[in-house]
Amino acid sequence: MIPMEITEDNYDSEVVKSALPVVIDFYATWCGPCKITKPIFNDLAVEYAGVVKLVCINIDQHRNLAIQFGITSIPTFIFTKNGQVLGKVIGGKSHDDLKHFIDSHL
Repeated sequence: MIPMEITEDNYDSEVVKSALPVVIDFYATWCGPCKITKPIFNDLAVEYAGVVKLVCINIDQHRNLAIQFGITSIPTFIFTKNGQVLGKVIGGKSHDDLKHFIDSHL
């Protein structure tokens, strides 16, 4: 399961109105640490299927969403529930670090 790509058009339906908590990966295709964490994030999407929805937002394609969340560094991972931000972690993270971040907000 590959995390869904979120756009400005589907943000409300897929994130704000999601029945599950959502972890957003803000990234760019040119970002080295983003490339390293992408397979980890993909693995976690499988691991947390049905518990937490993991999605991605490309900051170059959806700058307004990046601005809305105050993204200044990437990768940035944001945990949301019912559209509310509950947690944020910045920078390349290991599998265990991201798992701990998710678990700490469940």
